[in-house]
Amino acid sequence: MALAATWGRDLGPVLVLVVALLLALAVLAAVHHAEVVAHRVGEPFGSLVLAVAVTVIEVSLIVTLMLSGGDEAATLARDTVFAAVMITVNGIMGLSLLLGARRFGFANFNAEGTGGALATVAALAATCLVLPTFTTGQAGPEFTGGQLAFAAVASVVLYAAFVVTQTVRHRDFFLPVTGEGEVLAADDHADPPTDREAWTALVLLLLSLVAVVGLAKIESPAIESAVLAAGLPVSFVGVVIALLVLLPETIAAANAARRERIQVSLNLALGSSMASIGLTIPTLAVASIWVPTPLHLGLGATQIVLLAITMVVAVLTVVPGRATRLQGTVHLVLLAAFLFLSMSP
Repeated sequence: MALAATWGRDLGPVLVLVVALLLALAVLAAVHHAEVVAHRVGEPFGSLVLAVAVTVIEVSLIVTLMLSGGDEAATLARDTVFAAVMITVNGIMGLSLLLGARRFGFANFNAEGTGGALATVAALAATCLVLPTFTTGQAGPEFTGGQLAFAAVASVVLYAAFVVTQTVRHRDFFLPVTGEGEVLAADDHADPPTDREAWTALVLLLLSLVAVVGLAKIESPAIESAVLAAGLPVSFVGVVIALLVLLPETIAAANAARRERIQVSLNLALGSSMASIGLTIPTLAVASIWVPTPLHLGLGATQIVLLAITMVVAVLTVVPGRATRLQGTVHLVLLAAFLFLSMSP
């Protein structure tokens, strides 16, 4: 009701605060319903549900803003997707490792599954965000029509291959493990919800995510005004929106890390990063047929350096199969560097 009542209206300071409060409540509701679904279907399907649901609505938000933003929104998709990669790989992953290591000494996870997920993220990011900077078929950091079609098909193939690996062929690679590599038993703090409760939670999860993105879009003019008033670049609006959209996954990953389910946290982080690219780029490739806004996907030099450092550090983190507070701190510092350079390029 609040979303319908405020959609398309100019909000005063009081309503902006009210919408912000409702946004926070919608985030908490999304986390609760996602955890109910995850408890019912088990891992890794629970992480996959939340990652895909958030990303689908994130794509809808990008397309909506591109339609209303004109040529100024040409880099919106790039900024949002890159922000999602940095937030998930450095922020969610770093926070989860830090919380897990602080509480249990080491944050233990399956290096095989996590390494495969990280490799897929790296391939997707390089194909869709780095290559457009160096291709010469189109002026600027933009793919030609054929190149964009190839990137879209490659993204779908990579994402589909990962999902099959995660849920069918090697599902055990993505289950929580102990320091000895043994799969942890399912949480026994509560009985799994019934099918009816799980379906109800799934519907409410989708509604909550719609509310999160819709309310974030309503807040975006106020956010943009605040960003410009603070003297920050307009591109930082995409970072703020990405932070809001990924907040449910951040909270869910932190909760899992506190229960020594580090693999669940990493599934959420890397799965969200992968889905953000693998679903967004193909959808925008199709939408570009009707959307007049140019699609500038190529990253700048500073962004490419940050992405390269992030991937190298992530590989070094994943290879041992366990991490200390140091690795979590390193990832969080990289996130801070990304946020700082986004504000002060």
